[in-house]
Amino acid sequence: MKHSEAFVRLVDEVMPEIKEVTIEEVKEKLGKMAPNSSFHLVDVREDNEWDKGRIKGSIHIGRGVLERDIETLIENKSDEIVLYCGGGFRSALAAFNMQKMGYGNVYSMQGGIRAWREKEYPEEC
Repeated sequence: MKHSEAFVRLVDEVMPEIKEVTIEEVKEKLGKMAPNSSFHLVDVREDNEWDKGRIKGSIHIGRGVLERDIETLIENKSDEIVLYCGGGFRSALAAFNMQKMGYGNVYSMQGGIRAWREKEYPEEC
């Protein structure tokens, strides 16, 4: 998908302010995840994107309602949270906003689900 110049500029502005993780790091974290873990993998894509497939073990909070609903789903602001979207742009913006809300251990997954799928890592429908 071709993004508008204004959108790309906005993402470029927040990138130095956020932390990112690779898909390999996320896959490793999921493999080590214990019950009641303080690690959360959050899909911020739209509902229709979520319905077509998602990373196994992730939860869904659409980008449009993330700031409104995140505190009801993840109360502990020191939990480790990795956000992902289609290609890493929306999750970067979401990570920036979550940091402003006081979440101190939030990351955006580089490349999004597109990069995850290129490696043929596990998904669920």
